[in-house]
Amino acid sequence: MSNSQNDKFIVVLDAGHGGNDPGNIGNGYREKNIALKVVQEIQAELQKVEDIKVILTRDKDILINLWKRGEIANKAKANLFVSIHCDSHTSNAYGAGTFVLGLHANKRNFEVAKRENAVISLEENFKERYEGFDPNSEESVLGLTLLQEENLDKSFSLAADIQQNFSQSLKRKNRGVKQAGFVVLHQTYMPSVLIELGFLTNKNEGKFLNSKIGQQKMAKEIARSIKKYYHQLKANTVALTIEKSKPQLIKDIGFSAETKSKEEVIFKIQIASSKNKILVKSYNFKGLKNVQRVKAGSYYKYYYGITTSFK
Repeated sequence: MSNSQNDKFIVVLDAGHGGNDPGNIGNGYREKNIALKVVQEIQAELQKVEDIKVILTRDKDILINLWKRGEIANKAKANLFVSIHCDSHTSNAYGAGTFVLGLHANKRNFEVAKRENAVISLEENFKERYEGFDPNSEESVLGLTLLQEENLDKSFSLAADIQQNFSQSLKRKNRGVKQAGFVVLHQTYMPSVLIELGFLTNKNEGKFLNSKIGQQKMAKEIARSIKKYYHQLKANTVALTIEKSKPQLIKDIGFSAETKSKEEVIFKIQIASSKNKILVKSYNFKGLKNVQRVKAGSYYKYYYGITTSFK
C-alpha cells in the first residue's frame, strides 16, 4: 500500500469533461460543472483523514486529455483513481451506476462508454497517443482489460460499496456495477472506477444533482466508501506482514513408475498472452469458464477449450 510520498494513501479524483467539452447536457444542467463540484466536495471530506492525500486532475473549467488524466494518477503513484460523471438518455431513465474497465456487457453499457470516450477525437494526434485503441472494438477492450486484471477485484469491491451507499443511504436507484471500455480507466495503473451520478435528462434527478445539497450528499457517500476501502486495505496490509522463517527442505517426490508410456495429445486454443498474472475468472475472458493459465518465459499464456479430441 505504501508509496513514495511519505506513505500517504493517494486518491486521484477526476472531474469528467471540462472546457469546450461540456459532457452530457439535460434540463440546462452541464455535466462538467456538476462533476467538478462533486469532486471538490469529495476532496473536502477526504482531507479530514490525515493519511489520505487528494489530487485533482482538474480544479477549474478546463479540458484535460483522457491520457493526461491517467498520467497524473500514474506519476503520483496513486492508490485509487475515481472519475466522476453524469449520464443522459432519451428516455426518463434515472439512477446511479458505477463502472470498472471491461467488455461492454450490453448495448447500454457500450453507449455510455462511447459517449465518454468521444472526447478523444478533440485531442491532437489521438490515434498515435492511444496506439490504435478503438473503444468500439471488443478486441481492443479485451486487451486493455487483460492488462488491468490485477486491479479489477479491488475496483469491483470499491464500486459495489459506492453503489450500496447510494441506494441504502440516499435511496437512489441502484443501476449496479458494470463493465465497459472507458479510455480514462485503461490509462491508469491502479484500482479505478468511473461513477455516473445520475441522469441530467431526468428532471428530478438533474435538479438534485445540480443542487448544493445533492452534490454534498453524493460526495459524502463516495468519500465514505473510499475511506472504508483505505481502512480495510491498511488493516489487511498489517495482517499480511510476512514473518521471516528458515527455508524448508521439500522432499523430491519424482515421477511415478506407473506413468503411461504413451502421452496423450492435448488440444487447446490460446486466447491471450500477458506479462501480468491475470486472475482466471470468467469476467476476465468474456464469460469463458475453465480458462487455463500457463507460464511461458516472462509471459503468461491463457488457453480455452482444453480437450484430448480434435473433433
